[in-house]
Amino acid sequence: MHVRIATRNSALALWQAEEVSRLLRQEHSGLSTELVKMTTTGDRLLEKSLATQGGKGLFIKELEHGLLEDQADIAVHSMKDVPVELPSELHLPVILKRENPYDALVSNRYATLETLPVNATIGTASLRRACQLKASFPGFKIKLLRGNVSTRLARLDAGDYDAILLAVAGLKRLGLEQRVRTCLTVEQMVPAIGQGAIGIECRRNDPRIEPLIRPLNHEDTQIRILAERAVSQALQGGCQLPIAGFAKLDHERLILCALVGDPEGGQICRSERTGHREDPVLLGQQVAADLRAQGADKVLAGLS
Repeated sequence: MHVRIATRNSALALWQAEEVSRLLRQEHSGLSTELVKMTTTGDRLLEKSLATQGGKGLFIKELEHGLLEDQADIAVHSMKDVPVELPSELHLPVILKRENPYDALVSNRYATLETLPVNATIGTASLRRACQLKASFPGFKIKLLRGNVSTRLARLDAGDYDAILLAVAGLKRLGLEQRVRTCLTVEQMVPAIGQGAIGIECRRNDPRIEPLIRPLNHEDTQIRILAERAVSQALQGGCQLPIAGFAKLDHERLILCALVGDPEGGQICRSERTGHREDPVLLGQQVAADLRAQGADKVLAGLS
């Protein structure tokens, strides 16, 4: 049996695809795999904010096209890049066990957000991070920072920024955990929906593939991600909008915190609710309704 794995060509994406390859071969003796490397629209638009380019699916459309054209059997994604609406012929049956889902402060001179200068220049391309930073530290200057992890770190090291924000999971997977100065708490920075989780997408009509990948699914992670993505779906939000969501499990209890904010530091809508692990989508919809009652639709409409 041979499995073709569609992946972006960045170092982090390749790590994720190699990890899926390793786990599949560990699970099924005699299985062979190959990586089908692709460049996505999001990879090409390096000088612009993705929020101005439509936002939805910019890092996965080419991979999905590869699945639909039978150039690959599965596609491996960072869940934070995956839109809630998928092509009808495809689905996402497997989510691997989640890595650290939080954001990291990375700086050569400052150990915490609080010790940064009041007018510090912070590098990020994320409206989600920008809105939360500006709400807590209105003097911070948010400066666009795109590119892969090594490019962003090089820009920081060149002195272009006082600090940058990156996902802890990406730094860990690339062996760069030592660059983390502070792991930000949910109170400081609600993570991106799906952050730290890897998903496997495949064709619905391919009975050969799903039994192969199903053992890699981590049910607790899947439940958490379903709750988070239900918030985005209810608000009709794309991956590049300032929507944050983070779910955690405490035995049978599912706790979900979500946020929508103005990237200029204006209104912040925030809600936290507790539900049951059996009803993650319902919990996400309830939290989204809370955000809507606080004016989330108006905040998001102002960005479209």
